[in-house]
Amino acid sequence: MHFDVVIVGAGQGGAYAAIQLRQLGFEGTIALIGRESEPPYERPPLSKEYMLGEKEWERLLIRPADFWAGKGIELLLGAEVTTVAASERQVTLGDGRVVGFGELIWATGGDPRPLSCPGATLAGVHGVRTRADADAILGELSGVSRVCIVGGGYIGLEAAAVLRKLGKEVTLLEVLPRVLARVAGPQLSAFYEQEHRAHGVDLRTETGVVEILGEDRVSGVRLSDDSVVDCQMVIVGIGIIPAVAPLLLAGAAGGNGVDVDEYCRTVLPHVWAIGDCAAHASRFADGAVIRLESVQNANDMASCVAKAITGDPQPYGATPWFWSNQYDLKLQTVGLSIGHDATVLRGDPQARSFSVIYLKAGKMIAIDAVNSIKDYVQARKLVEEGAVIAPEDLADTSRPLKELPRG
Repeated sequence: MHFDVVIVGAGQGGAYAAIQLRQLGFEGTIALIGRESEPPYERPPLSKEYMLGEKEWERLLIRPADFWAGKGIELLLGAEVTTVAASERQVTLGDGRVVGFGELIWATGGDPRPLSCPGATLAGVHGVRTRADADAILGELSGVSRVCIVGGGYIGLEAAAVLRKLGKEVTLLEVLPRVLARVAGPQLSAFYEQEHRAHGVDLRTETGVVEILGEDRVSGVRLSDDSVVDCQMVIVGIGIIPAVAPLLLAGAAGGNGVDVDEYCRTVLPHVWAIGDCAAHASRFADGAVIRLESVQNANDMASCVAKAITGDPQPYGATPWFWSNQYDLKLQTVGLSIGHDATVLRGDPQARSFSVIYLKAGKMIAIDAVNSIKDYVQARKLVEEGAVIAPEDLADTSRPLKELPRG
């Protein structure tokens, strides 16, 4: 088999790359290779609307199942690339099939990082990354009254909110001093800790897991303080491991993901990488090499590569943005708060509608807006410009952000 473009990874980035190529008039052959048997689907709703039963499976599909054939995009599903031969422009699948390519787009994302403690492979221990993961959790919930969640990032907090709505007793463990410590400041962390506790979550920070207890199935979790939490299910949300091993073995540069340049090219000829697995230098992180795990990043990188392949190369420089839905709270973020040296609280957390603005050397670098859509929308341009606005003006909710005087 040979295709003009082979895309490895049938998630958000891979699917959007194929769609963009066709929208930009690319007429060559395209193959989309995915490990799962399902056609491309959205992953963020898995830990929210899908688990709550508010969004059925068909509504998660990025495009209707018959879309791909209609666009001349061949889906090779239930297949995993095990080796890459860049000089020969070939990839080999787990079943031995060899697929040739003109251009290769690597969009594999990552796999849930597992616990390394004893008992981590017991039945009832789950990650949340695929439909199969979500279905496995849902299939067991009827026999579960208590759930222990390991990890106080977005996945862990969203899962906690969903499980409380479903009537389960929830203990959430975070080894760091606060939740969301890697992505937000202390004010936002404190707010979400308070909210989850108010909804009945037993939230414990600075608490690690020593052992998962049980015979054939989870019965509890032994903690770093030697106490035990009884539970019938454990959900692990401690990050992902980028799925890039075949690329690195083929000679691509990287470590935490695969390194790409401003056009999402790896050092291997005719090989690109996008999405969660692509490590790139970001002007929003002062040029540091980072990975961004977001739908926005996957889509924008896909668009960057599609434009380059179709003869219109434009460097990747999209503004990062994220969101998280927990209970009736909508968190929307623009920019990266990495390295901030000051924060401004805009609004009142007790009113459950406020923003935290992050500054570095006086410049606005990011905002976390909770139930504050106007702030989120108006802050985008300010973050992109690195606007300098007096902190007392930023805190003044009587004036819209877009009308504040620049310093």
